[in-house]
Amino acid sequence: MNIVEKIFKHIKLVSKHKWVVFKLACKVGIPWRGFMHDWSKFSPEEFFESVKYYNGKKSPIIVCKQKNGYSKAWLHHKGRNKHHPEYWVDWALPQKAIIMPYKYAVEMVCDKMAAGIVYNGKDWKQDTQIKYYMKERETSIVHPQIDKFLLEIFTQVSEQGIDKTLTKKNIREVYDKYCVRMEKLDENKV
Repeated sequence: MNIVEKIFKHIKLVSKHKWVVFKLACKVGIPWRGFMHDWSKFSPEEFFESVKYYNGKKSPIIVCKQKNGYSKAWLHHKGRNKHHPEYWVDWALPQKAIIMPYKYAVEMVCDKMAAGIVYNGKDWKQDTQIKYYMKERETSIVHPQIDKFLLEIFTQVSEQGIDKTLTKKNIREVYDKYCVRMEKLDENKV
């Protein structure tokens, strides 16, 4: 695949992902977070590396990490996007991970769901995300309460589907069940 083809295919993939995130974010009551989602992917720091490692089958960041051991695009991305649990890691704390504020935790759900839907295409099934998360959680650092939140949401999706699970009421109830509210952070003060 030549560079021009990679550029256009990468833009198409990112745009499709952003569109699915936006639709899911609207369902759960955070349309602005859905609209603002992942604009940093168009920054030079993320865009050029992502085009270089684009293959259409998995995230260019994963491909880059496999080849080089790290990704500059990922380091840039996770430090600017609060919907990634890595943003909420503080190595100075005994527990390391902080509970993510509601709007970012919910945006993370939309992001993970959209990634599964976009990358799996017609092969996506209701249990795709829970299966992926069960593997991912072995190596990720996330607050235990956020982990429980994600497990319950992805389990519900696998059993009941997106439409019944991803509602504003349900996602708020599940978040409140596991996570301490962080009202000051949740009111755009971060």
